[in-house]
Parts: sequence; structure tokens; C-alpha cells
Amino acid sequence: MLNLRLINILRDEMVPALGCTEPIAIAYAASIVSKTLGHMPERLQAECSANIVKNVKSVIVPNSGGMKGIDAAAIVGAYAGNSDKRLEVLSDVTAEQVDVCKDLLDKSICEVTLLDSPTVLHILLTGHYQSDVVSVEIKDSHTNVVNIIKNGQVIFSQNTAAIGDEVDEEQDDKFSIEDIIHFSRYGDYSPLIDILDLEIRCNSSIAQEGLENDYGISVGQTILMTNDNNVRNRARALAASGSDARMSGCDMPVVINSGSGNQGLTVSLPVIEYAKELNASQEQLHRALILSNLVAIYEKSYIGKLSAYCGVVCAASGSAAGITMLKEGTDEQIQYAVINTLGTLSGMICDGAKPSCASKIATCIDTAISCHEMAMRNRVLNDGEGIIKSNLDSTVKMVGRLASQGMRKTDSEILSIMLDNSGV
Repeated sequence: MLNLRLINILRDEMVPALGCTEPIAIAYAASIVSKTLGHMPERLQAECSANIVKNVKSVIVPNSGGMKGIDAAAIVGAYAGNSDKRLEVLSDVTAEQVDVCKDLLDKSICEVTLLDSPTVLHILLTGHYQSDVVSVEIKDSHTNVVNIIKNGQVIFSQNTAAIGDEVDEEQDDKFSIEDIIHFSRYGDYSPLIDILDLEIRCNSSIAQEGLENDYGISVGQTILMTNDNNVRNRARALAASGSDARMSGCDMPVVINSGSGNQGLTVSLPVIEYAKELNASQEQLHRALILSNLVAIYEKSYIGKLSAYCGVVCAASGSAAGITMLKEGTDEQIQYAVINTLGTLSGMICDGAKPSCASKIATCIDTAISCHEMAMRNRVLNDGEGIIKSNLDSTVKMVGRLASQGMRKTDSEILSIMLDNSGV
């Protein structure tokens, strides 16, 4: 039963997404509004929680001709989005549709307001057409529609568990890190082969695109141009270049982890590159990717989808685990690699999705590889040193506590700084 549960978790979490997932979630909600209205709205209202605002402010909406912002995501989603494609809602937008959307953006048909909500991932998108009004509400995960209301009548509703609002450290149904490692080593993973191969294909393709063309601040290109072409630097560069591309509007999909494309790139590309270097078999690569993905998902289950804690830290610790497995590390050494990474990197803030995420990815991967190397020598941060506890499961719970509770004020202050245009 546990193996089936882990398989289902991976299939739910590892899905393809086009562009940064927060603007895509807004576009998805807007596309449902239009579909329910049966028309492009004459007027839109986008109410978004603080973390959504933070993660949409500075990234280009994919297939939008370079537009940024909540209003742009809502307009493009409402006018040209295909709700059936969920996180790839904007994959079919044409150049002609982009021109129309730019005109609509200039006409300011979308009003954007901050949604006062305890739920960190919360979107309420309302569209008006003549006398009809439709509202679509998304909570907790990027495609989790909890309410659709038309003209005051509820036409769809489902309960939501408010994942990430209050993280319960004592949940009885949690699996352990030992469960994850055992399944990754020995479990029948045949139901996952298609999504693992999709992760390898999609994430490698966008990384190559980022290396070959100029996107953002070209972190990946810079690493390879200024450093030796060894496996460590290739691993950093590939993950960073994938982020360079997707943060700057590239229309290629990424297989995500924990609702994030950047985390999806970080859990996968270093592991893929080390597997090539080591001439690992396809099964060895698959199993290392399963481990990397599950470690990150496990950690994020205590944090929530969005917070002030940079999720790439969790993803990089997953990569450290996957690389350690590829290098024939023991179960204990896998855990040491993750503990070392969390103990070193925890505290890196998330100040929104933007091109500079690529540089955080490169930094986290570099540190994760050092932490893997320490683990292979049986070096591990000790119980009682800062937030480190006696084992990995306990340490992960403390990281979740730090991120979900301790950094709430930090999250609020980050948003305040991002919206402060005083220049002071």
C-alpha cells in the first residue's frame, strides 16, 4: 500500500507545466471564467494572496509576447487560454491573440487587488460579461479549483484541506525517509517510467535551450564560460539555464516538483548529469530521480507549496540524495547528504519568481554537491547544531516549522519591500 501511495504522490506532483506556475494558475482560473461565461469577460477582477503577488510580479507570462504581471496573466488566460490543458493552459496562444491581449491590457480591463487570506496560495478570479458574473477560486495548489460561482449560484464546489496553512508535525499518515529510500532502491516503479522519461526529456530540453540562447541574466551560460567543464559545473549550469529560460518566458514545458518548475529542474538535472558521467543504467537513473523527487516532496509537505523559504533548498537536497545513490552511497550516507544540505542552506529566502532564481539554483546545487561529498566520507552535521536534530525525519520537521511558522513575518516583510517603490 505504501508503494502505491508513493507512486500516486509522484504522479500527482510530477506534471508538465508551461512557464512559472503562479501566473499560469491565474491564467488557468481566468480561462475557466471565460469558459463558464461563454464569452471573453468585458471586465476582470484578480484577487491574489501575497505569495501569488510575490511570484507573479517579475516573471514573463509564457506565450504573451513579453508581458508581465497578474493582469497580463489573467487577460491572456481569459482570452486565449485552454482550461483543458491545466498547467499548459497557454500553450496554444497565437501571435494574433497576443496582439489583442496587449490592447486589452492597455485598456486596463483587469483590476488587481491583494486578497487578505491565511492561505498562502489563494486566487479569486471574477469576470463580468453584460449581466453575467462568474467567479473561480483556487486554493492550496495551482489547479485546485474549489469554487465556481455564476450569478450567485454555486455550480461547482469542493472542500480543501488548506495544505500549508497550518503544518501538522504529528500527522500519523506521514511516510518516513527510510520508506522513501527503500522504495527508491527496491520498489516496482514501472507505473512511473513514462513520467520519469518525460521529466528527463522536457527538463533536459529546456536546459539546452537556456544554454544555447540568451535568457534572463544567463546564469547557466556564465557558469560554463567561466569554469571548467566538469560534471559539477555542468550540473549547476544545466539547472540554472533551464530556469534562465522558463523565468524569461520560454514556451517549453517543465516537469515540476511541489508545484514549481524551478524545483523540478533542480531535483532532476543534476541527477541526470551525474548519471551520464557515471555511465549509470536507465534503471539507476530512474531510481535516483524517484529518490530526489520524493525527498523534495517529503520536505515540502511540512512547509507548504509557497513560503518565504526558498523551495530550491529542498530540491537541491533531493539532488544530493539522488547523486549519493548514484555514487553507491549507503542509506545513512543518503540521509547525511540531505541533513548537510538542509543545515547549510536553510534560511535562503524566496523573494518571488524572477530571472535571478537561476543564480539561487546554481548556488544551492553547488552546496548540495559539497554536502554529498561530505556525506560520502561519513561527515554529517551533528544533533543540536542549530536546527539539526538527531535524524533526518526530525530535522525535516524542524525545517518545516522554521519555514511555515518562523518565517511568516519574513514573508510579509519581503512582500512589503518588493512593493516599496520609494527607492530608499
